Amino acid sequence: MSIYVLDIDKEVALPPNAAEAMPPMTQQEELEVRARTIKLISDLQGKAIDPTEDDRTQARELAKKMLNDRENIDFSNYRNETLAYLAGMVSMYDQMLVKDLADYKLYVVNKLVEQSANPDPKYAFPAIKSLGEVDGVDAFKKRSEVTIQHKSVEEVEKSLMEKLEKLERLTSKDKKIEVVDVEDVDVKPTED
Repeated sequence: MSIYVLDIDKEVALPPNAAEAMPPMTQQEELEVRARTIKLISDLQGKAIDPTEDDRTQARELAKKMLNDRENIDFSNYRNETLAYLAGMVSMYDQMLVKDLADYKLYVVNKLVEQSANPDPKYAFPAIKSLGEVDGVDAFKKRSEVTIQHKSVEEVEKSLMEKLEKLERLTSKDKKIEVVDVEDVDVKPTED
């Protein structure tokens, strides 16, 4: 058997007990930690966690307390089987809640679609506006796109010259040019 000697730093303050060493946790976080610990011990011992009917009933009552009363529950007063069952219930509830939230969003969108068909504009316009603001539709978001092209000075000059020539041709087509034949005549200045 090996003997291990720990090198303890005397400068580090230790909490007076294990409860004070724990960080503050919500009821759900504490339940998750306890459930993981119960599962780990069960796995290490090779024993299954088999809650009795009383454990299940107690877990259901605790779940109702957690949801309705929001009171702090001292989990140390309950059996491991009860806490493991409760943690499973809370985990399933959380997963169902996430699914329910997606269902609620779909429900709300469907109701808005129904409401937008209302013949009374007092009800239809707000529904349409709300539909336009739904994530993914984004009908009322203002967007502007800017395309930046990097060109050399020669390319820019060439492009400008082409545009100017085109503009000059277009404006010259609009003007009717009259050609007059002229003869050269020598004119002598007259004295007045």
